[in-house]
Amino acid sequence: MPSILEIIGPSMIGPSSSHTLGAMRISKFAYNLDGGTPQDVIFYLHGSFQETYIGHGTWLALIAGLCGITTDDSRVAHADKIAKTLGMKYEFKPVDLGEVHPNTVKIFTTKNGEHHEIIGSSVGGGRIKIISIDSLRCQLDGEYPTLVVENSDVPGALEIIIKTISFSDVNIARLELNRESRYLKRANAVIELDSEPSDSVLNALRHLEVVKSLMYAKAIF
Repeated sequence: MPSILEIIGPSMIGPSSSHTLGAMRISKFAYNLDGGTPQDVIFYLHGSFQETYIGHGTWLALIAGLCGITTDDSRVAHADKIAKTLGMKYEFKPVDLGEVHPNTVKIFTTKNGEHHEIIGSSVGGGRIKIISIDSLRCQLDGEYPTLVVENSDVPGALEIIIKTISFSDVNIARLELNRESRYLKRANAVIELDSEPSDSVLNALRHLEVVKSLMYAKAIF
């Protein structure tokens, strides 16, 4: 039987990269969104993930991603011990997420009193799709730096946000918009960028009057 290193190591030898590399990349997206390892995490496993998460090493892959470990790091095999050292408590629970890919996980994290939830699917060959961030529907592959912005739904709000990004010579690769409620006057924008924004740009965005909240996730490598 192949070891976890053979399954999710550099050569990716094993029963399925979807259950290992893909799972780890979903978890790494959550790590990047949280800005580090959370104190508490619940992995809600859907479909084949809940059926084979022990045998295929999915559980170690998910833990490793939230510990900030890379796929070519030999410490992946000891991710559970590293999580304990970092003070991260975790548990796995089965869930039915409905009509989604069978290799799907919902990750609920708590870090410094803040809670975040992402839902991601491992779609084959290590590729992933992040389909929800804090209940906001999206379609992300994690390969671009990503901004998740909650903003006032008022004329010119999006233009102000885009100009703030563009002034720093950062190009927008893709943009998804969602109106929460026309009565609450709030909307969301998921913005993928061609390059990483500087801390000054992120701070400038956070201080815009039209921006209610902002999350940032670095690209997954």
